[in-house]
Amino acid sequence: MSEQPEYVPFTKDMIGTHTILVPTMLPMHFKMIIAYMQTFGYHLELLEKSGPEIPETGLKYVHNDTCYPAILVIGQFMDAIQSGKYDPDKIALIQFQTGGGCRASNYISLLRKALAKAGYGNIPVISFSLADIEKHPGFQLSVSKLRGMMYAVFYGDLLMTLVNQVRPYEVEKGAAQRLADKWTARLGKELGKGQTIRYSAVKANYQRMIDDFARIPVEKRNAVKVGVVGEIFVKYSPLGNNNLEQFLTDEGAEVVVPGLMDFMLYCVYNNIMDYKLYGRNYKMYLASKAAFRYLCKKKNDMIRILKEDGRFKAMTDFEHTLTLAEGYLGIGAKMGEGWLLTSEMLELIESGCKNIVCTQPFGCLPNHICGKGMMKPIKEHHPDVNIVAIDYDASSPKVNQENRLKLMLANARANLAAESEQAQTEKDPVTV
Repeated sequence: MSEQPEYVPFTKDMIGTHTILVPTMLPMHFKMIIAYMQTFGYHLELLEKSGPEIPETGLKYVHNDTCYPAILVIGQFMDAIQSGKYDPDKIALIQFQTGGGCRASNYISLLRKALAKAGYGNIPVISFSLADIEKHPGFQLSVSKLRGMMYAVFYGDLLMTLVNQVRPYEVEKGAAQRLADKWTARLGKELGKGQTIRYSAVKANYQRMIDDFARIPVEKRNAVKVGVVGEIFVKYSPLGNNNLEQFLTDEGAEVVVPGLMDFMLYCVYNNIMDYKLYGRNYKMYLASKAAFRYLCKKKNDMIRILKEDGRFKAMTDFEHTLTLAEGYLGIGAKMGEGWLLTSEMLELIESGCKNIVCTQPFGCLPNHICGKGMMKPIKEHHPDVNIVAIDYDASSPKVNQENRLKLMLANARANLAAESEQAQTEKDPVTV
């Protein structure tokens, strides 16, 4: 049996001397969190490099049967370390984990093995997890810091929603993304001023963001709406899904992606279900119940502001989302994205988005059960839904993925044209 690599803690002395490298996933969310953490003296840098060299580098250090996101994340880290841009003695790596039963919980040990194999076993790897997997004296998050990160996630979800609803229709290409970048930098610094975060100011920012995006000139046209669900990394990460959102936008579609807060609420709710189903950890149950109510209220406030404004479509409240999987699979199915994946597909259909891309790493068992496995029963209940499952893997040709997406979009456009023609007929019936 091979010896486990040494655990190297991130110490308090490293805060001012080390650059913490952050793997890509949700660029706007992560950039905002990075800007926020930098106001506390941390120096973090988001890795955004993509291209075939990333999975190729990952495969040098990770077995090809390992989860594709692990290959990409470790490949991105190792590529950055070996680029010559950073001093290996002055960097640390951070990896986000849920601590659940998914293979993603092994990323930390896989990454440490890769570092040791390459001769960089001295580099600290910070496990960022609310499950308290490891201790790092220099990266301890207080309740106030976590609260700031929470608002960064809400801001990020709203920005993602606004960008996706404006970008396909903008007259000046790139206007929505430039505005989002401006807000991302501003909000990260504003959250971390060291002052108490006033919720009234957060809600005022919601409205200002909506007003700003509503001022972007747009053309009026009826675009195909395409929802994106799946394993969390390939659902969100441009590196993991070959820039799926940009591809769909370039094809003229409006992309609809459920927010990161829904995944966080899903994780919190699973703790509640652990107690209800198995009688596990009563204290965790009480804490999770309180956190769930708190976060749902915050999200519902953002939904209310969007609905009262009326210029953009609001998200679905999570308490409704968690009821949608009933009749399809049990709410105790929580490996990977579990029941949330099924619920998000049904949430999209209910909201009128009947074209769905289910993204999945090749061989991801939770996705094959709760995503691809649920496509048949969903189609039986919703015959007009247009769902395609796309596998992402180091050996999956991008052209094959795009060809399947183009076929899905062709069907979506045909369905949209038929619906428009039917609506026009009902509006102006032919009289004989």
